[in-house]
Amino acid sequence: MGWPRTLGLLAGGKNINPETLLATDYLNHFNEVVMLIEMSADMPDCIEDIAEWQPLSYQEHFLRSAFAEKDLAILAYENAPEKHRAPFDAIVEQANRLAGEAAEALTKAIGDGEDFDAAVVSEMATKYTGSLRRLVDMASGVINGQGLRIDQSEIDAILAE
Repeated sequence: MGWPRTLGLLAGGKNINPETLLATDYLNHFNEVVMLIEMSADMPDCIEDIAEWQPLSYQEHFLRSAFAEKDLAILAYENAPEKHRAPFDAIVEQANRLAGEAAEALTKAIGDGEDFDAAVVSEMATKYTGSLRRLVDMASGVINGQGLRIDQSEIDAILAE
C-alpha cells in the first residue's frame, strides 16, 4: 500500500477527498474575496478589505484555519497525485492572478469612495466574480475527482472576458 493510499484512508470522512487528497475548505479563501468584490458597488468602503486580500498557498490557508484536520490536509496535499494536484495548482494560480487584478481595478475605479460610478463598479464586479466563480468551480471539480474538464485555452478565455 502506497503513501497516497494510506493518506486516502486517513482522509475518509474528514472533508478531504480520499482519491485526490485535496480539501474543498481551501476554496473558502477565494469565496471570501468573491463576496467582497460582489459588495464593492454597494459598499465601497469594503475596497480596503479587497485591497488587503492576499493569495494564500494551500499550506498557508490551512495553517491559519480552524479546520480540524489541517495537518492531515497539508500532508495530503503535499502527497496528492500529480494528475490532480497539477491542474488544481494551475487553476489556483489563475484565480490568484485574477483576484489581484480585480482588487487593483476596483481600487482604482472606487478611488476614495466619494465620487465613483457605481454602475461601472457593479459591472466590473459582476465580470470578476463570474470569472472567479468559474475558476472556483473548476478547482472544486478537480478536488472532487471530476478532473479538469477544460483545457488551458478555455481558462485563458475566462480570464480574457
